[in-house]
Amino acid sequence: MSGPGISVVICAYTEDRWEDILAAVSSVRAQSRPALETLLVVDHNDTLRERLAKEYKEHQEHTETADGAVVRVLANAGPRGLSAGRNTGIAAARGEVVAFLDDDAVAERDWLRHFAEAYTDPRVMAVGGRTEPVWASGRRPDWFPEEFDWVVGCTYRGLPRGRVRVRNVLGGNASFRRSAFDAAGGFATGIGRDGDKRPLGCEETELCIRLSRARPDAVLLIDDRAVIHHRVPEVREHFRYFRSRAWAEGLSKALVARSVGAEKGLESERRYATRVLPAGVARGLRDALLARSGGAGRAGAIVAGVLTAAGGYVVGSVRARRGGTTFRVPEVEVTARE
Repeated sequence: MSGPGISVVICAYTEDRWEDILAAVSSVRAQSRPALETLLVVDHNDTLRERLAKEYKEHQEHTETADGAVVRVLANAGPRGLSAGRNTGIAAARGEVVAFLDDDAVAERDWLRHFAEAYTDPRVMAVGGRTEPVWASGRRPDWFPEEFDWVVGCTYRGLPRGRVRVRNVLGGNASFRRSAFDAAGGFATGIGRDGDKRPLGCEETELCIRLSRARPDAVLLIDDRAVIHHRVPEVREHFRYFRSRAWAEGLSKALVARSVGAEKGLESERRYATRVLPAGVARGLRDALLARSGGAGRAGAIVAGVLTAAGGYVVGSVRARRGGTTFRVPEVEVTARE
């Protein structure tokens, strides 16, 4: 197998996603470009960890395979949360590249092949892909604007198409060179999700900006041929979740701005807010005038989402200035590559 060895990290926290986790692992094992290993990092749930360890025991007993069948089950070695889980996976990974897949997503067959191709350029330090929603109801809610698909962890309207340079990749469908973590440290704890609290995010944005500062020559890409399909549960198809996630995004962006500065931390968001979203409102209003289903709802949702995220940002900025919210950027010690 030519090119860098790729370790895939899948972070899990609940038995409610048991079938999703198995499907995610199966999609990695079916890759046209085999993974070196799959690391299942379980977030402070001993019952789930023991169940997964039993499920994949036959694979853990073999440390060398040619078909990417190695599945290692690990406990999150840090505080509760997605960032610490990812850092645990990074530290244990043997690959030159570490890829991340959500536990409720499945990767298309050529996902890792497209990642690997990009890393033939030594300047490339991170590569992300495209994440498509799989709605629990079977179809996108009429009122739900594509411009806000980030609310459900998916690629949203306004991101560039093809293989292009970006400020940051999106965490549920991403990969990094191991050396990126040597240069910039790991994912910051205190920003991302922890399973119990408000659905914060943006930890990958903060890491990518840190990486670009530590390595000004670094190239970060999104290749929209590297596709995964992300399940959207029914509870996330409702406006209540939409609003809570937009609020949390504002809080998260305030933390990112505190860490890396507002100029860089909000660079992409300015274009999104001044170009992409107004165009989305105009499209929705046009559809409403043409009596197309959901047009007015989409326009209204965009306006509501912007105002809610802005409110979260203001509150988050005030909290940050008062020192009410803290996060830590850990150094990640990675294992020696074989």
